[in-house]
Amino acid sequence: MAEVPEAHFGWTFVTNHARVLAAIADNPNIRIRDIAAHCRLTERAVQRIISDLEHDGYLSHTRDGRTNTYRIQPDKVLRHPAEAGLTVASLLSLLVQDETDRGRPTATLPAGAVRDTGGVRVRP
Repeated sequence: MAEVPEAHFGWTFVTNHARVLAAIADNPNIRIRDIAAHCRLTERAVQRIISDLEHDGYLSHTRDGRTNTYRIQPDKVLRHPAEAGLTVASLLSLLVQDETDRGRPTATLPAGAVRDTGGVRVRP
């Protein structure tokens, strides 16, 4: 598992639901304990978030013995009206690193350049 960053207090740009979804996208067989450690949440909070995501159709799971395998619905549209038309896949393209990019520093783009992130255009 990737190194866990230092603790942070105050507001952040990403919700806990998005963090949990990104952790699952990174490893569909991840344990709740590992999600909690990575996202710096309690296991109970992660269970509630997974329940929310499953209830609203963003996530499902199958159980094989003691292991859960999660399946994300990538075409599901985000809930908030401000993100109308954006899909889970668009969100995750911003939050989940490709295995080949792990450990590599993020390239700095020239001023005014636009990074294409799989359908979402982001200004650095």
